[in-house]
Amino acid sequence: FLSLVAEFCCGFFVILILGNFWFLAVLYLLWLYLDWETPCAGGRRSQWVRSWTVWKYFREYFPIHLIKTSELNPNHNYLLGFHPHGVLVAGAFGNFCTEPTFKNLFPGLTPYLHIMPIWFGCPFFREYVMSAGMVSASKESVSYVLNNEGGGHASIIVIGGAEESLNAHPGSLTLNILKRKGFIKMALKHGAHLVPVFSFGENELFKQVANPKGSWLRNVQEKLQKIMGFALPLFHARGVFQYSFGLIPYRQPIHTVVGSPIPVKQNLNPTNEEIDQLHALYLQKLKKLFEEHKSNYGIPEHKSLIFE
Repeated sequence: FLSLVAEFCCGFFVILILGNFWFLAVLYLLWLYLDWETPCAGGRRSQWVRSWTVWKYFREYFPIHLIKTSELNPNHNYLLGFHPHGVLVAGAFGNFCTEPTFKNLFPGLTPYLHIMPIWFGCPFFREYVMSAGMVSASKESVSYVLNNEGGGHASIIVIGGAEESLNAHPGSLTLNILKRKGFIKMALKHGAHLVPVFSFGENELFKQVANPKGSWLRNVQEKLQKIMGFALPLFHARGVFQYSFGLIPYRQPIHTVVGSPIPVKQNLNPTNEEIDQLHALYLQKLKKLFEEHKSNYGIPEHKSLIFE
């Protein structure tokens, strides 16, 4: 989804350069140079963009729901770990980049969805994603958000990243998380409370071409992911007037459940052992959150999360 919009924006920029509006392209490049650090400094959100009526229809299409299980005190900063990535990351966008769902459930907190830095190099597209409340996933950017004195900021990080999208098959419960501990270190350094978030239905929106680990397709996808920084899952869903094939996601409900916060005491120089201990606790709380809610959203009792 993001790549399609980014391609359109880049194409528009090329048209400006090749057409009679090259001077606008030059002015924009100057602006890009001067504004380069903004995605790492809290971005530039627009309540007008986040409140567009189209987002209401976007949320109702699936539909997308945000489930609150505990209060989040706005006097603290939080790091929300979002799972799973899926193909579209629809739950993360619909709940944290549009109004007013999150604001109504968690008053006093400002959500920042962290995405790959590569997207902020796309002309015009970067302006749109920042206006929706998205910022860079760089360490510098996360630190900026979590450094807010007095609290009130919530960093949302899709922990599995692009690699996890290759596991986004209907019914899949595999999360890429065992080796991902950078978010734990950031939470400790800033004393940000950790909150596990699981989005039920995220993997049901598309059907992906079979790509088991070790297959030639998976090997190619993983190599391309390392080179380009983002994955290329081969997926399909429905069309506009038929349900057999197309790129429009299936109308499957998404329930994004926000768990209880894990209190974190600030530790500017955490040891590997301390990081591992908090990481293990986070996995425990994430699994508990999933087990407590899976029966509400059609997950069979015998199925559980798989951590890789």
